[in-house]
Amino acid sequence: MSFETISVIGLGYIGLPTAAMFASRKKKVIGVDVNQHAVDTINRGEIHIVEPDLDMIVKAAVTEGYLKAVTTPEAADAFLIAVPTPFKECAEGEIPEPDLRFIEAASKAIAPVLKKGDLVILESTSPVGATEQMAEWLEKSRPDLSFPQSCGEEADVNIAHCPERVLPGHVVRELVENDRVIGGLTTKCSERSVELYKTFVLGECVVTNARTAEMAKLTENSSRDVQIAFANELSIICDKLDINVWELIKLANRHPRVNILQPGPGVGGHCIAVDPWFIVSKTPEEAQIIHTSRKVNDGKPKWVINKVKLAIAEFLQANPDKTAREVTVACYGLAFKPDIDDLRESPALEITKCIANNHVGKVLAIEPNVEAIGLDNIELVSIDESLIKADIHVMLVDHKQFRKVKLNDAFVVDTKGIW
Repeated sequence: MSFETISVIGLGYIGLPTAAMFASRKKKVIGVDVNQHAVDTINRGEIHIVEPDLDMIVKAAVTEGYLKAVTTPEAADAFLIAVPTPFKECAEGEIPEPDLRFIEAASKAIAPVLKKGDLVILESTSPVGATEQMAEWLEKSRPDLSFPQSCGEEADVNIAHCPERVLPGHVVRELVENDRVIGGLTTKCSERSVELYKTFVLGECVVTNARTAEMAKLTENSSRDVQIAFANELSIICDKLDINVWELIKLANRHPRVNILQPGPGVGGHCIAVDPWFIVSKTPEEAQIIHTSRKVNDGKPKWVINKVKLAIAEFLQANPDKTAREVTVACYGLAFKPDIDDLRESPALEITKCIANNHVGKVLAIEPNVEAIGLDNIELVSIDESLIKADIHVMLVDHKQFRKVKLNDAFVVDTKGIW
């Protein structure tokens, strides 16, 4: 059965590029989002996020009539759910518990328009078992249809999990080129999912079961988190021992079987800073290294903030005619990684906000990828302004524009080692 109409639920950093790629292959695509601004923007042929090359693809798809955005789901042959999976609120020190309310809401939203022969794929990064939970929500909402958990291969509706595995800033290319892990609740579910993704995916579609597919994405990002935690812990140790961590890592990496990552101010984004908790929350007694790595990386911003406090104190000691209120701190970068506009789970943003809340003087932010940050106590300025106005320079995100900055005899806190 071919897929003539495809619906993508959630038009964010993953959903919109995915919808655009299907539309670019002349498939009719209905994008669904609760954000009216996003819907209106897309229907004008524009985009509400920053992602290279995506604007041209969306404009062409909308202009040619292959892509439209709506706020209420419509009938389709395949539904891809790409909504957020946040955590429930918890006290400091407690293990965060995944919050599946957006997946549940998306499931219940598409349920009324489901029909026999449809395919539903969960793309949202999720804890193990989420795809089965989604199937139960759908079955409860549509008792007139049969689902894989009850009817196996003979089910009216097929269900699978296929996690996104793309890098922000390279999403368009990686959606096409990267291999996809596809985990159906049955063999037929997997086969139909492969058929759908092969519409535009040139990479290999590797088939497994839903639980393994869910765990694969979590494992990939947890592995990165553990590696980053080692580098971040090493930077703290080297600071205490008066060793240049950047030189140390460069020397260690000359070993043919060693590849230590670069330390930073913490770990951010919607994947690496989040996904390990899905594993820890399910298996708290077993996930010891993963849990420890999360604590190391979550604690790094506090260490950076303390370094900034020390830099302010050193500046005042060197300039006894000035008061703390007269000291201006410039924070370079707010996004969670270089050369994108995504502020989600960004340690750089949290560090900047914390400095602004505790420092009595001015705090400047330099973020070339956003036009506004909506924070009254932080002034968004250009690089040139910061070089003139700031006394303390804090490197948080190594955007390409910052690599050209020259700071002579300045008070610097460089968490990325580019200065």
